[in-house]
Amino acid sequence: MTKLDELIEKFPESEFLIADGFDDAILGIEWSSERVVYSVAKCLDILIERDGMSYSEAIEYFDFNVSSAYVGEKTPIFINFLS
Repeated sequence: MTKLDELIEKFPESEFLIADGFDDAILGIEWSSERVVYSVAKCLDILIERDGMSYSEAIEYFDFNVSSAYVGEKTPIFINFLS
């Protein structure tokens, strides 16, 4: 069962907006807004492994096409952890 499947099972009444192709980067849900939360690092790893991008290509693609896309109040949240 994927993390997305788990969210759907736990919150069957919710309507989540997801970032297509990044299910493995899901961390969870932001409780009050019911927005799906993703790991930026895992999203970049997916772009590198799945699409064969270099790290810099993955960052550029992610910044322009994924994290900057606003699709309404349920737009997913992307978190970059500090080390």
